[in-house]
Amino acid sequence: MNQEMVDVLNLEGEVVGIATRQEMRMGRLPHRCVYILVFNKSGEIFIHLRTATKDVFPSYWDVCAGGVVAAGEDFETGAKREGFEELGILTAPHFLFPFRYEDEQTTVFARVYRCIDDGPFVLQKEEVVRGEFVSLAELGERIAIEKFCPDGLKVLQEAKNFRLI
Repeated sequence: MNQEMVDVLNLEGEVVGIATRQEMRMGRLPHRCVYILVFNKSGEIFIHLRTATKDVFPSYWDVCAGGVVAAGEDFETGAKREGFEELGILTAPHFLFPFRYEDEQTTVFARVYRCIDDGPFVLQKEEVVRGEFVSLAELGERIAIEKFCPDGLKVLQEAKNFRLI
C-alpha cells in the first residue's frame, strides 16, 4: 500500500506532481480522496471499524467508505473502485458535493458521494474489521462514546447542512 502512487496537489487543488502514498503521508502532501456515505433503503447509514493497520485513524469507526484517489485517476473512477474494494459495492455512487479537509495528519481535496445498497457487503479484510447499519439517532449516541474518524464526521455534518441526508 505504501508504494501506491498518488497525485500531489498545490493549495488550489491542482496536480503538481506524483508521490508514493508513503511519501504523501510522511510529507503531509495535499492529495485527492473520495468519501462514500452508504445507506440502506430504510435510511440507515453503514458504519465500519477500521483495522489497526490503517495509516490514518487506525481502529476508529468510520461513517464513510472511500479513500485516496490513485495517480491519474478521476474522482468518479476512484469512488467506484474504493466502494468495490472496501465493501464489494457494485452500485455506482452518486456525487453530492466537493469537500476539503485538513488536520495535523492530512490535507485532502475530495468529493463526497452517496450510495444506496442493502448489502450484504464483502469487507476488505486489510481495511475493515466489521460493519453495520445504524439509524442516524443511534449513530449520534455512538459518536458520543466511541472513536470516529474526524474527516468522516465532518463529511456527515456537511451533508446534513446541505440537507442531503
